[in-house]
Amino acid sequence: MITWKRTLRTPSSERFLAIKDGKDAAAVDLHYLANGTVAGTVILLKESNWKDEDVPVLLKSFDEDFLPDVDLAHGTLTYTVVMGEVLGNFEANLDESSQPDSTK
Repeated sequence: MITWKRTLRTPSSERFLAIKDGKDAAAVDLHYLANGTVAGTVILLKESNWKDEDVPVLLKSFDEDFLPDVDLAHGTLTYTVVMGEVLGNFEANLDESSQPDSTK
């Protein structure tokens, strides 16, 4: 089972993390466009062992739970889906050069 956690929200975008078996499994970045459509980027984390057949189910579930005014079927929602891994978090630091945060 996947649970979703909103981690960022601006007037025109949002970021969600998918949590599966207690671990981060995917991230979804949404961008709300002026024409009423939504463009999303979905990053599936390799370590969660996603299968091709899991992707449509995940996208449909997310759409139904968080995007009631747009949908894939009507062309008002688009996703780009990529597979990746977390390399680290890079943040501005006044005392040191940016270094990856060892989150693994």
